[in-house]
Amino acid sequence: MPANGNSPLKLQFGLINHESRYLTAETFGFKVNASAPSLKKKQIWTLEQDSQDSQVVYLRSHLGRYLASDKDGKVTCEADGRNSDCRFLIVAQSDGRWALQSEQYLRFFGGSQDYLSCFAQVITDAELWAVHLALHPQANLLSVARKRYAHLSEEDGEIAVDRNIPWGVAALLTLVYLDGKYCLKTCDSRFLSNDGKLLAQSSKTTAYTLELKCGKLAFKDCEGKYLSPMGPTGTLRSGRCSKPGKDELFDLEESHPQVVLMAANGRYVSIRQGVSLAANQEDETDMETFQMEIDKETKKCTFRTSQGNYWALVAHGGIQSTATEASANTMFAMEWLGHRVALKANNGKYVCTKKNGQLLAVSDSIGEDEQLTLKLINRPMLILRGETGFICHHRNSNTLDAGRSVYDIFSLHFSDGAYHIKGVSGRFWYVNSAGLVCSDGETPEDFTLEFPEHGRIAIRGKNGKYLRGDQGGTLKGDGLGPNSSALWEY
Repeated sequence: MPANGNSPLKLQFGLINHESRYLTAETFGFKVNASAPSLKKKQIWTLEQDSQDSQVVYLRSHLGRYLASDKDGKVTCEADGRNSDCRFLIVAQSDGRWALQSEQYLRFFGGSQDYLSCFAQVITDAELWAVHLALHPQANLLSVARKRYAHLSEEDGEIAVDRNIPWGVAALLTLVYLDGKYCLKTCDSRFLSNDGKLLAQSSKTTAYTLELKCGKLAFKDCEGKYLSPMGPTGTLRSGRCSKPGKDELFDLEESHPQVVLMAANGRYVSIRQGVSLAANQEDETDMETFQMEIDKETKKCTFRTSQGNYWALVAHGGIQSTATEASANTMFAMEWLGHRVALKANNGKYVCTKKNGQLLAVSDSIGEDEQLTLKLINRPMLILRGETGFICHHRNSNTLDAGRSVYDIFSLHFSDGAYHIKGVSGRFWYVNSAGLVCSDGETPEDFTLEFPEHGRIAIRGKNGKYLRGDQGGTLKGDGLGPNSSALWEY
């Protein structure tokens, strides 16, 4: 069984009409239109499936209201609960676009600008909607049939679907949206072709249309066949099926941060020697890699091993990887110290490294032995989304935009507790004297990462200030704290 403790990500997306405009739920008067040129908050819809009838879907706006059509084809989005007018059927087309049919009145939803209705008896171009996923594009992929996770198998040059737990950087996949289709990109920046090979460039054979069935995803290739895991290792490639069954269905799951921790003695914290945690290894393997899961309520952190157990505080301040579920004793408060971090256990004591490398939560204050270097290992490719959109290069200058509907992929390079962030051009990020984040640095500048809450990071410049998106949508390095404008999905 998959032991990642995750539920599938809620499917959120934008719907694009035949004029390349997004379906929008306006904040005032609960009106809907198709006028927006890009995917922002008002253009995000959540798909909910009916528990009794898996063919029936409900579309919920960012305001928590449901799209509905009456008998005259009038479309509204103000119902705060599901009713019969809110029930739609998805009629998927061969090009991957959807027609949305009112289950009650059997008419199709479409139109342009402010003139949307659900009255068409047949499907024309005006009733077809392309689907643009609004999730953060980096995730883990779980096969529904095999209950195993996909990961890059470098030695075989393929994506294999045979992992019980999505461990390490190889399990990170990036969904790249190109012209209404999706490519699957591995952590080493290659694209999955429908024959199972990994290619350096995207092409016709690496583009898939997304289909939804029973709340799960299927990937349809350019020849109308579907990706599925094949053979003993679950090689991911297109099979013979032209209709998706259980073998062709996948869930996307949140990819938690995975880290290695180095103690003041220069050794990695490990479980190689047994259940007691000790900093005594020189190599980074699965035994030295831990998954950080941040509790949504307390903002404290649990550390999970590749075997699926949690670090736990035991008698006399000992820390062992023996807990099978999260509890108060598996929670650690994190104190960010620039290039280092300190962990406080549930007994109110700091974790320190003893002379023999053993970790014990026995210290009242932070000295050198209480400091750890934390290195994030499963985001070599960094895609950052803030409260108004993604971070992307500005078209005409060296600054960065912080509210775009498209994203750039940056690369993250670790350097003694800090990180260097590199743009597409191979140049580095830095904060200039005016407090703007620029992307054309010749030499790397240190940034530090903090994990203040579930699914979000904060980034600090060497000036100690936080990176934030300002009102005008520009990325600045002058934030005083990790408030909402300085938190990034990653």
